[in-house]
Amino acid sequence: MKKHFVTFYSPGTFVHEETTLPIESWDVKEAVKMADGITERHGATPFAFVFTTRSRTEKDLDSKECAKSTRYYLGGRLLNLKQVKKEMPDKTILISNMEINNIMQVLVNDNSWRTCVPFEKGDVLLEYTPKKKVAA
Repeated sequence: MKKHFVTFYSPGTFVHEETTLPIESWDVKEAVKMADGITERHGATPFAFVFTTRSRTEKDLDSKECAKSTRYYLGGRLLNLKQVKKEMPDKTILISNMEINNIMQVLVNDNSWRTCVPFEKGDVLLEYTPKKKVAA
């Protein structure tokens, strides 16, 4: 038995908020539509997602992850170290982390709360504009 999931990442206080939902297949367009309906604590909305597939046999008590996609980012902009130093000179911890850990570029996303994360080989930056939330 196999089942596919998509896990959305939203900005959190100390760690990213995560919401995992079932999905028929690793369909990027469907995942983007699903992202528009997710709001975490403090109004945080997704900045990225990954697909996973879980499987189990009749002999297994629980399923296990058997496949995982690259990370898909919902918009944002890529900055290298030189650009970060120029555009965000006050972000000394970010600059230091990039230098010490040899991080070539970061993705800066402002879908809800600003998020700066390393953009790694294989990651995908999607063109995306968050849907406007209607006040209740």
